[in-house]
Amino acid sequence: KPVVAAAASSTAGAAKEAQSEAGGFAEVKIPDEYLKVAQIAVEAVGSGGMAAEIPSTGTVSASPESEAVILSRASGNVTRINRQLGDSVKAGDVLAQVESLEAASMSAERNTTGARVELARKTYAREKSLFDQGVTPRQDVETAQAALAVADAEARRATMVARAANLSKDGNSIAVVSPISGKVALQSVTLGGFVQPQTELFRVAGNGKPLVEASVAAADVSRISIGDRATIVPASGNPVEATVRSVTPTVSGATRAAMVLLTPVSTNTTLVVGEGVQVRLHLKNGGDGMIVPDDAVQNIGGRDVLFVRTANGFRPTQVLVGTRSGGMAQIVNGVTAGAQVATRNAFLIKADMIKAEKE
Repeated sequence: KPVVAAAASSTAGAAKEAQSEAGGFAEVKIPDEYLKVAQIAVEAVGSGGMAAEIPSTGTVSASPESEAVILSRASGNVTRINRQLGDSVKAGDVLAQVESLEAASMSAERNTTGARVELARKTYAREKSLFDQGVTPRQDVETAQAALAVADAEARRATMVARAANLSKDGNSIAVVSPISGKVALQSVTLGGFVQPQTELFRVAGNGKPLVEASVAAADVSRISIGDRATIVPASGNPVEATVRSVTPTVSGATRAAMVLLTPVSTNTTLVVGEGVQVRLHLKNGGDGMIVPDDAVQNIGGRDVLFVRTANGFRPTQVLVGTRSGGMAQIVNGVTAGAQVATRNAFLIKADMIKAEKE
């Protein structure tokens, strides 16, 4: 019994010593599956003072090379629809067909100019043969050669017009073709309906990285540089790391704000084109210190703590908080810049810790 009591006393002493080293708080063990279910976000502690952080709002938009607006190249009736809203398509796939009188005219002109080229070629060959035999003068050969050149140019023009309009093989309809691979995001065509030229029929969203257009005040434009880091917080709550791609040199007349274009670092993001997002711009030159989202700081027993990520969960670490502004908090000491801490829904970890202590 004395040996067991001594071992228990030694274990309790080691636990108290570990708690003392952690600032009086024990590590909270949380599995990764719980983080996803509870939507607990983990972000790195930013370096710099409050001036190094610019909060803003933005809108997710498709990059120019990852969205295609597909128009009707001629007027006519829609005779076939091969793809519908949400279907996957590849570059070159025919989404629909439009039967058009213009298509018949293009086909007839292409065939006519082709026949003229063949006739001009035979005429030139005959005149060239007669000239070589000394029967006809050079003028007749040159005239035949010029007629062949004109006919060939007209045939090439008719072929290019038909190709640009996506003339189908039957010569009676125009094919509506997708120039990129992706999914049909918009469909505004019905079977049998009549469409005019340049009418938008489909819109295809590609698989490229989306862009985020964030607005900032004119006074902050000179502080932002291309390549600065940024954090995008969509409606799902999962933060997305991004970089500044470009900054407009002028401000709009309505909002008096400049536009900052952000590019996500990873291709696998939860960003949805068209949704509104929260944006935090991390400037390179913003003073000394560290900053975290305000909801990352939790108060336990009158002490401000951050939950620092560990291998098995989170370690509550006492910190000294400076100023708070714009949803951000300045950390004076207690953690190091770059440390991974819980931000969104950090209060759930606090609740688990208090529950575990009571049990």
